Amino acid sequence: MRSYKVGSAFGIPIKLDVTFLLVLPVLAALIGWQTETWVTTLNQTWQLGLPTGTLSQGATPWLLGIAAAVGLFASVLLHELGHSLVSMHYGYPIESITLWLLGGVANLEEQPEDWQQEFLIAIAGPAVSVAIGVVCYLPLTAGVFSGVPPVLFVVGYLAIANVVLAVFNLLPGFPMDGGRVLRALLARNRSFARATQLAAEVGKVVAVILGIVGLFGNLLLVAIAFFIYIGASSESQRTVMNAAFEGVTVRDVMTPASDVKTVSPDDTVAELTERMFDERHTGYPVMDDGRVVGVVTLEDAREVDPVERDAYHVSDVMTSEVETIGPDAEAMDALERIQNSGIGRLVVIDGSGELVGLVTRTDLVTAFDIIQSAGRGSQVPSPNPDEHAGAGRSS
Repeated sequence: MRSYKVGSAFGIPIKLDVTFLLVLPVLAALIGWQTETWVTTLNQTWQLGLPTGTLSQGATPWLLGIAAAVGLFASVLLHELGHSLVSMHYGYPIESITLWLLGGVANLEEQPEDWQQEFLIAIAGPAVSVAIGVVCYLPLTAGVFSGVPPVLFVVGYLAIANVVLAVFNLLPGFPMDGGRVLRALLARNRSFARATQLAAEVGKVVAVILGIVGLFGNLLLVAIAFFIYIGASSESQRTVMNAAFEGVTVRDVMTPASDVKTVSPDDTVAELTERMFDERHTGYPVMDDGRVVGVVTLEDAREVDPVERDAYHVSDVMTSEVETIGPDAEAMDALERIQNSGIGRLVVIDGSGELVGLVTRTDLVTAFDIIQSAGRGSQVPSPNPDEHAGAGRSS
């Protein structure tokens, strides 16, 4: 989903996903509709003596809902900053923090494999949430806001919500904090890949249990269960692929330049599609005077009506912004680039700008299959190319 940068903290970009913009008003409305229920809960939990009638009249419930929802997501942001600051302390940069439908995500540029570091990074978020809950609770016990019922309501709500947030995040399932804590503890006496697989299996069991419980009346739990199950599977496979590709470079898996089929920008689109049919290729680097000037794919050719393909040239439909990578880059970096860019291939260029090869999604998956067959790395099912490369141009 599309996300929008709204600011930064400690040099970390803060983004709002489109789903966040949808869920925030829904959450505010739910809190507003349930004001009387929340007043009863807060009075029973904190003995606040909140007046039900006053807080459930007119626009007050909706204002309380907005304040509580915004406060909750602000708490989620602080939770993610807790992860991020500890991660940065250990030298792992944070690409961004994104608030979305189910909370927040701190995107680490690199995953720590030292169990102590991962443990501290993972536990930092729940620790911040508990701290926020305590900070909200202390004024309640001191009677600081006793004369302002709306403030008491919001602060009391955030005290409960943050403790629940911490506890829920510690459920042992990826990509939640509890899954990472479990992996860190398992990695004390196991390989990182094996610890990930075990933690992922536990996470899948947790997801199934949550999904079954959610079917009996809480569809949000079903959504969270789906998220955990997919996250556990992806984390396991990503880690195993990292282990399998350790020490493998792009040069090891690419198609060398001598075997790369190219086209000229002056070729017609009709000639291009004929070559694609004859050679069973769906994408080519475009070469002009010995230099790569673009990439053209079957999707590009399809943009031209068949009856007009003799009148159009490759230069008219090709993509001139070429995604490139160096031959000595890690194979896993190439896979992540393909995944993040939603493309099917990377042109391999050396330091002088010369074409030295082409690496495709298929090349990487084939290399992974061979490595697995040779017994290197942990054994898991071969990856689905589309799952790792994302929707985009096929190789």
